[in-house]
Amino acid sequence: MVNNFIQQLFAQRIGGNLFGKDTVLYKFEKIKRAKRAAIAKNPGMALIDLGVGEPDWMAEPEVVEILYNQAKQKENRGYTDNGIQDFKDAAVSYMESVYQVTGLDPITEVNHGIGSKPILALLPLAFINPGDITIMTVPGYPVMGTMTKALYGEVLNLPLLEENAFLPDLDSLTAEQRRKAKLLYINYPNNPTGVTATKEFYEKVVKFARENEIIVVADAAYASLTFDGEKPLSFLSVDGAKDVGVEIHSLSKAYNMTGWRLAFICGNELVVKGFAAVKDNNDSGQFAAIQKAGVYCLQHPEITEKTALKYSRRHDMLVAALSSIGFSVRKPKASFYLYVRIPQGTRAGRVFNSAEDFSEYLITEKLISTVPWDDAGSYIRFSVTFEAKDLEDERRIITEIKQRLSDVDFVF
Repeated sequence: MVNNFIQQLFAQRIGGNLFGKDTVLYKFEKIKRAKRAAIAKNPGMALIDLGVGEPDWMAEPEVVEILYNQAKQKENRGYTDNGIQDFKDAAVSYMESVYQVTGLDPITEVNHGIGSKPILALLPLAFINPGDITIMTVPGYPVMGTMTKALYGEVLNLPLLEENAFLPDLDSLTAEQRRKAKLLYINYPNNPTGVTATKEFYEKVVKFARENEIIVVADAAYASLTFDGEKPLSFLSVDGAKDVGVEIHSLSKAYNMTGWRLAFICGNELVVKGFAAVKDNNDSGQFAAIQKAGVYCLQHPEITEKTALKYSRRHDMLVAALSSIGFSVRKPKASFYLYVRIPQGTRAGRVFNSAEDFSEYLITEKLISTVPWDDAGSYIRFSVTFEAKDLEDERRIITEIKQRLSDVDFVF
């Protein structure tokens, strides 16, 4: 590419005049390249992809049919701006029936988004000025922090540590940090740890937010994917939560609709209003036919329950397989993620200096793809959303994982 004047005009937030010239590879690009190389090197061996963070099932046939029929309706052809009222009404009813969150106003306290990622990306535009702080948890989903930095705000990362049950230590923040903070991002059930929050933790968050005048943004993308007796828990079900924050729900994970791009934000009226104002200047709303298909989904939470049973079953099998090899691993109570501390190395002399190192080893030597996290200790994330035709195929894949790892004498 010719190095012309355009190269000098890129914004600093994406690298300035060095945009496109950075030789540092990001984690997920490294994984993609390692996967391609491993497949090319081992053409007769199938890659087992446990790194994909999206459902393997399609949306329910009834949902697809609604999309098809609604897409043919002339009244659905136009912009929806801040959403159709039917979807907002369904979201309010869903919050009450699944999470026992009552009293949400379907006009002023809920809005749709084109997926939860854009909601998280747009919220800083409504609140962050240069020098303001967004409190994030690591490891975690970084988009809200990325946008905060783009607005010349600061990101303060709180580590999720095993000794603290993978909950952030809010007490570790200094008075100055609390004073400058405007947004606190939490995500439970958590990606990547799979840990669920407790009511007591949410009560502490509400108290912290009220005392320090900080807005809570609760990312509940996996909140309904619970099992083994764990009930879906909403941040907004705690007394006072709506006074200090909002919650974001996604249809991507709960209803196998990742590519459909549909979510909603609900809670504090002013926060929702601020989001709506920013959103109105950034997009023209999700296609009405998709929102109407979403209405059906929100009225049928049994779809999510069926999906959660599949993930629970797969977790059982994967945990048993990894435990038999020597990994110290515990089944999560929700989500499709399994967060596992890496071994130190192998008896043969291989040393794993980081999760990224171990993840690369699994791809290149065993054709098993995972996602590494070195933010707060060295762990890898397994996802049980691997492609499988049926229960027998699930068992075959888990057996294959166990066989590929069993010939290695890991040191833990």
